[in-house]
Amino acid sequence: MTAVHPLATGTRQAQPLVQPSRADDGLLRFPTDFLWGAATAAYQIEGAAAEDGRTPSIWDTYSHTPGRVRNGDTGDIAADHYHRYRDDVALMAGLGLKAYRFSVSWSRVQPTGRGPAVERGLDFYRRLTDELLAAGITPVATLYHWDLPQELEDAGGWPARDTAERFGEYAALIGEALGDRVRYWTTLNEPWCSAYLGYGSGVHAPGRTDPGHALQAAHHLNLGHGRAVAALRSVLPASAEPQLSITLNLHHVRALSDSAADLDAARQIDALGNRVFLGPILDREYPADLREDTAHLVDWDELVHPGDLAAISAPIDLLGVNYYAPNLVSAGTGVPSADNARSDAHGVSDYSPWPGAESVVFHQPPGERTAMNWSIDPSGLHDLLTRIGAEHPELPLMITENGAAFDDYVNPEGEVRDPERIAYVRSHLAAVHDAIAEGVDVRGYFLWSLMDNFEWAYGYGKRFGAVYVDYASQRRIPKSSAHWYADTIQRNAVSRSEP
Repeated sequence: MTAVHPLATGTRQAQPLVQPSRADDGLLRFPTDFLWGAATAAYQIEGAAAEDGRTPSIWDTYSHTPGRVRNGDTGDIAADHYHRYRDDVALMAGLGLKAYRFSVSWSRVQPTGRGPAVERGLDFYRRLTDELLAAGITPVATLYHWDLPQELEDAGGWPARDTAERFGEYAALIGEALGDRVRYWTTLNEPWCSAYLGYGSGVHAPGRTDPGHALQAAHHLNLGHGRAVAALRSVLPASAEPQLSITLNLHHVRALSDSAADLDAARQIDALGNRVFLGPILDREYPADLREDTAHLVDWDELVHPGDLAAISAPIDLLGVNYYAPNLVSAGTGVPSADNARSDAHGVSDYSPWPGAESVVFHQPPGERTAMNWSIDPSGLHDLLTRIGAEHPELPLMITENGAAFDDYVNPEGEVRDPERIAYVRSHLAAVHDAIAEGVDVRGYFLWSLMDNFEWAYGYGKRFGAVYVDYASQRRIPKSSAHWYADTIQRNAVSRSEP
């Protein structure tokens, strides 16, 4: 077994936390070792797209295809984190972050998706992890945040079973390289987006629009997760007490009315958005209603091989939950258009990201919205957490992404004031606190995002960061929300509303 990096041994045990409290000063206090962090993704911030052996991923190809990304933006430079990571870690330390969730670029460390790793690529993540540990920040590594090596896509991509096998091999390479430094591991980030936006509606890379392929991709992403869990368990040092997880963007789905048709529409979306992943991962089965709804698109008996469900349901230690807004749905004709506010929220397509549920109509809930046109509703996060907590009380949860985009700008004083983001995060943290108080085992919260970045099909037009990035100069400016978040971390508490 590999020896554990000396700075990695101070991370805490995965065990139930003490309950939160409401202090006399009105603050909502979180459990004593609640993990406060921020998150990013490799293609969105790293840049250095062709340096040190890195080859194109599907997002390189997609962003360089005219008409795919707003303004023709690409991730070639992004926030230049590859060259500025030391300064960025110092910035994190200055904000008091306890943890940092980053993703590994698959094509940076294994350019073809097969064979041995490129040491120059691995060295970047070794240096980044060492810098984090030296700053007292817990590294949380995500193996896959949507950047499949283009060679694997050319060979079939996620609709092809072989991709899951390659992902397991890749996971072992990263585990062997970083296992002495990293305790917290996430296999996949939001496989819903990879499967349905990438292969269904085509608004994400690789831009395919085949509902059958989208469902095949969903299964093979699940299988890839299982293969990665097994691979990590086989190479990570037991003395590091590794914590393995997957991050899902679970959908809190509400029906527009109590009619049977609208309730059935909500059921369909719940099956495609949630239970297609939760079922095989946590219950070792695909839901019968999902299989029935989509039987005309895929032969599930042929798709799911003997042993697949056992592999997919390999035990995990945590479940990552990403949440931004709830879904409001009804039955209808479901013709995709700009007037149908579908929850993919990353661009309108003539093709639905909901295979077999094209007739379902998505509605924009009333109330405030972010710059992404997503509704602001923290009750959806509370309800989602309590649902998971009730269905799987033995499984600890981590909020691995939550945040909002607003139209941020630098004022004449050189500041970036974003009170809307502070209000958004405060209200969602209050919802998390309420869920913990009701018995849900939530272990931490990761703000999305640490810094402004390449926002996929929106290019650089949407800003989610707590830190403003001037892309021309690469100057970082902490927004008022960054200072507020630093104070929240220091207090380990949040007020329910503006004082």
